[in-house]
Amino acid sequence: MDITHEVFNQPEPLVNYNLFAGNRALQDALKFNAPGLDTAALTQLGATLGTAQMQAHARLANVHKPELHTHDRFGRRIDQVEFHPSYHALMALAIEAGLHGAPWAEMAPTLATASPHLQRAAGFMLFTELEPSSLCPISMSYAATPALRGNPAIHADWAPGLTSRLYDPALKVWQGKAGLTMGMGMTEKQGGSDVRANTTRAVPEGVDAWGQRFAVTGHKWFFSAPMCDAFLILAQAPGGLSCLFLPRVLPDGSCNAIHIQRLKDKLGNQANASAEVEFSGASAWLVGEEGRGVPQILAMGTMTRLDCALGTSGLMRQSLSLALAHTAQRRAFGKRLIEQPLMRNVLADLAIESEAACALSIRLARTFDHQDDAPEQALARLLTPVAKFWICKRGSAVAQEAMECLGGNGYVEAGGEGVMARIYREMPVNSIWEGAGNIMALDLLRALRKADAVAALAQELQPAQGAHPALDRLAAELPARLGGIDPQEGESQARRLAQDVALALQAALLLQSAPAYIFSAFCDSRLAGHWGHTFGTLAAGVDVGRLIDRAMPR
Repeated sequence: MDITHEVFNQPEPLVNYNLFAGNRALQDALKFNAPGLDTAALTQLGATLGTAQMQAHARLANVHKPELHTHDRFGRRIDQVEFHPSYHALMALAIEAGLHGAPWAEMAPTLATASPHLQRAAGFMLFTELEPSSLCPISMSYAATPALRGNPAIHADWAPGLTSRLYDPALKVWQGKAGLTMGMGMTEKQGGSDVRANTTRAVPEGVDAWGQRFAVTGHKWFFSAPMCDAFLILAQAPGGLSCLFLPRVLPDGSCNAIHIQRLKDKLGNQANASAEVEFSGASAWLVGEEGRGVPQILAMGTMTRLDCALGTSGLMRQSLSLALAHTAQRRAFGKRLIEQPLMRNVLADLAIESEAACALSIRLARTFDHQDDAPEQALARLLTPVAKFWICKRGSAVAQEAMECLGGNGYVEAGGEGVMARIYREMPVNSIWEGAGNIMALDLLRALRKADAVAALAQELQPAQGAHPALDRLAAELPARLGGIDPQEGESQARRLAQDVALALQAALLLQSAPAYIFSAFCDSRLAGHWGHTFGTLAAGVDVGRLIDRAMPR
C-alpha cells in the first residue's frame, strides 16, 4: 500500500502517570484538612490508576456494557447481569483500596487520628478520574453499611463482608463470600424523588434471627447495581414507609424473588448496570423503626451526596488534565496551543474551577471524620446540599470547555478511547442522582431552619475576613439572607442562595489551602465580577502562567 501521509502534530495519550503525585490541589487540600495524614497509600493508588492497563480496563468496561440474562437456556428464571472482565478488575481495585468500606472497618483505636473518611474521599476522587460508573456500588456500600446498625443482627453478620478488601462477585449466600457489596432501591415510576408516594407493599410474615421479616410486592424504577449482594429499599409496611434489607440470596441459599425487567439505556454511566425490577413476595427484613424509612434513607443520602461532589470534582480534574496534556503538545499557528494567550486564559480559568471544587468537596469529607463534633455536624448539614448542588452544576460546563480544548479529537468516542466524550456523558448523573438541583437547594433551606447551621457557616468564613473586599461584601450579606428567608419567596431564590454560599466557602477555603494567586483570581472573577459568562474570560493581570503550571498533571 502506498504511504499517503505522515501522521504528526497529534498528541501522545496521557498515560503511565501518577494521578495523585501530579494533583497539587488535592495534596494541599489534604494538608489543610488533615495535616498529619499519611498519603503513601494514595500515592500508590494514584500510580496504579494512571497505568495503561487500568485505562484499558476503563475503556473495555464501558464499550462492553452489562448484559441482562433473565432466563437460562432451559427457561428457568435467573435474573443475572453479565459484566465484562474489565468491570470486575475495576471493582477489585476499588475494593482493595477500601473505597467501599474502610472507614467502617474495626480499627477503633486509630480512627480518630487517621481521618479515614477524608482518606477514602481522596481515593474516591482519584478513582473517578479513571472510571466513575463502576463506583456506583462502591458508593452505595459505603452509605448503606452504617445504616445496617438499625438492625444489629444483620449488621453483625454482614459488616465484616462489607468492609472486606476482597471482591467476590459470585452469586451465593453471604456466609460463603469473601466480600460483600450493597445497593439501594428507593424510587418508583410514580414518585421519583417523592419517595413518600411509593406503593410497594411489605406484609409481615414472621420473626427470625434477623428480626421482623416482610413479604415485599411491588417495583423499583431505578435499581442500580442489581448484582450487589443485598439492597436497602423503601416499602409501605403497616406502620408506614419503612427501610428494609433485601438480600439477593436468602439464608437458605435460594434466590430471592427479585425480577429484573430490563436494564436502563443511559446517556452515560455505561459500565454500571441500572435496572427496573419487580418484587413478587420477596423476603426483606426491617432496618430501624417501622414507619421511619425516610429519615433512614436521608442519613444514607448524605453519604452518597458527598460522593456526588467528590466524583464530579474528580471528573473536573481529569477533564483539566486531558486539556492540559493535549494543548501542551498540539501546535497551531506557529505555537503550542498552551502558549496561545487566549487558550492560556481558558486553561487557567478551568484550573481555578477545578481547585475550588476540590477544596469544597474535601472540606465536606472532613466533617464525616467528626461525627461527635456538633459544629462540624451543623456544617455538614449545610455543606452537603451546597457542595452537591454547585459542584455538580459546574461539572458539565467544565467538561464541555475542556472538550473544546481538544477540538474534534475530544468529541469523538474512538472505540471507547475518547475519554473526554465519556466524561462529558457522565457529568450529568451526579447532578441528578440522589436529588437533583432543586432538591439540593430546598435541602439547604431545611438545614437553615437550625440556628447552628448559620453559626457554623459564619465560623467557617471568619478566617477569610478582610482578605478580599468582594468576599467581605458577600460574607456580610449572607447572615441576613440565611436568617430571614421569606416563606413565600424563599424557595424561588434557593438556588441563588446555594450558589452564593458555595462561592463564599470556596473562597475562604482557597485562602487557607491554596497559593495567594489562586485565591485572588477566584475572588476577582467569581465574586468581584471581573469575569464573563464563560470560561476563558479572566481579567488581564491574572497570573495564568502559575495557574497552569500548578495544574499540570505530570
